[in-house]
Amino acid sequence: MAEKAGLQVHVDSAGTHGYHAGEAPDRAAVAHALRRGYDISGLRARQVAKRDFEAFDMVIAMDRGQLLLVEELCAPEYRHKLRLMLDFAGLEDNDIPDPYGRGPEMFELVLDMVEAASRGLLDHVRNHLLRVST
Repeated sequence: MAEKAGLQVHVDSAGTHGYHAGEAPDRAAVAHALRRGYDISGLRARQVAKRDFEAFDMVIAMDRGQLLLVEELCAPEYRHKLRLMLDFAGLEDNDIPDPYGRGPEMFELVLDMVEAASRGLLDHVRNHLLRVST
């Protein structure tokens, strides 16, 4: 979406636990994403690191449990960078559920939620972050 919007941004993905570090995404997630035009097959799992809070302008959690975990890792001077994904869809304090093992409908619902929030996130980047850096 950022590319189509003409924005050059660096996006990364990391989990709050390292259980699957180095592994590819779940096959169902890859298949559902690909049907919508997103190729996530090249991603590999990694765990959030303390350096991420300094390196990135924003650190976005999918649910409140993850947000609490990243808050514990995050130095106080970077806590202003932490957000929930659905905040960008106008659904503050709401969680994106983990679709793993919950059927194809859940993967589709999660993709719908992430797409809606991503549109709002792009607007936020365009209207807030880019103005600050230019």
